[in-house]
Amino acid sequence: MTRTPRPSTEAILAALPELAPYARDAALLHPERGEPEVGDSSIGGMLLWPSDEPWPECSLPDEGNPDGTPATAMVPVAQIFRRDVPGPWWPADFDLLQILWCPNEHWDPPSQQADVSPVIEVRWRRAADVASRLATPPSPSRYDEDGYLPQACAIAAEHVTDFPFREEMPPELRPRLEELVRETGDGGDVITRLAGWKMGGWPTWHLTYPTAFPCGECVTDMRLLFTVASDHETGVVVGRFGDLRIFACPADHRHPFQADLH
Repeated sequence: MTRTPRPSTEAILAALPELAPYARDAALLHPERGEPEVGDSSIGGMLLWPSDEPWPECSLPDEGNPDGTPATAMVPVAQIFRRDVPGPWWPADFDLLQILWCPNEHWDPPSQQADVSPVIEVRWRRAADVASRLATPPSPSRYDEDGYLPQACAIAAEHVTDFPFREEMPPELRPRLEELVRETGDGGDVITRLAGWKMGGWPTWHLTYPTAFPCGECVTDMRLLFTVASDHETGVVVGRFGDLRIFACPADHRHPFQADLH
């Protein structure tokens, strides 16, 4: 399949300067099957995990185990080092993001989690603080789908400027944005729908209108932190071959995140 080239950010803004206030930094994380080491950024790879810190488990009720027992170990989804994917999404003094999930579908998870999806755990770290790492993390005792067991992949980060879907723009700008999208390439939207594994940027909205997520602690509008994408390289499948997005509070990383499945 031929991929429509995306115009440069300068070309996009020259055609529609009013987009400039809505530009956001993002990093597309292109996965490639491999054997990433514990000190590498990866999808589905080993985590730099302290040996004296309990490995996350999930005992929440799920489709196959309504009582949530026995508890099952979570599995690594992503490990991102700041040096590999720098950007405005990093809290001060942290240089490591780790995401895990329970590889079981939960129909009625806690309110911050997405329905009918794995339950997520997010950890921010300072890599230098991990003096002794866990050599052999536990494996899950049960899992619903192979699509919830990411294959180990190295990542190549592509830093881009992301723009919002037209429904998140002021009404007066939408027709001009639609015209620009229509005039670009072969009709595919390569301007406002940067899909795939991604840090930061704007969420894509394929099936529903955009949704705002206010922080449950301070009511600040949350921003997209990380997108988990369904793809063949990692073997991940969420929803109807869709995306699972993690939104974070820009005011304080300690406030609970919000997950959305689309």
